[in-house]
Amino acid sequence: MSSSVYILILVALIAGAMMPTQAGVNHRLALALGNPILSAFVSFIVGSIALLLYIVLTGIPLSALGSIRNAPPISWFGGLLGAFFVASTIILLPRLGVAMTFTLVIAGQMVVTLIIDNYGLFGLPVKEINLPRVAGILLVVVGVVLIRRF
Repeated sequence: MSSSVYILILVALIAGAMMPTQAGVNHRLALALGNPILSAFVSFIVGSIALLLYIVLTGIPLSALGSIRNAPPISWFGGLLGAFFVASTIILLPRLGVAMTFTLVIAGQMVVTLIIDNYGLFGLPVKEINLPRVAGILLVVVGVVLIRRF
């Protein structure tokens, strides 16, 4: 593997580490606000401001937003999916715990990744479901069981 692949792997690991951290921080905000949905809303506002600052500071042309009318309708659902994810984790975290919540999140991700890969959904390359990939999901499920039991 080239060194750039290692950098991408590191970025993916850091992004993964941010998910439970974000959920924990958003939970604290939900406690302060008294409502998990308000916490998710504030989280998206802060994230939107951060992205706008990045766009301005790096010189990404806002005129490119004019191309949004060419985006397929499914493209608009990304924000809804993100809002559901963030709000759900804020609600689930105090009830299930961090380890259980994110083990289940990962299990759900793994199942859907196999479906997306198998059918090449969203214009992605096809990677057929095979026994080793299914075994990987089963190992995640075993992890869920172990975390739930202990």
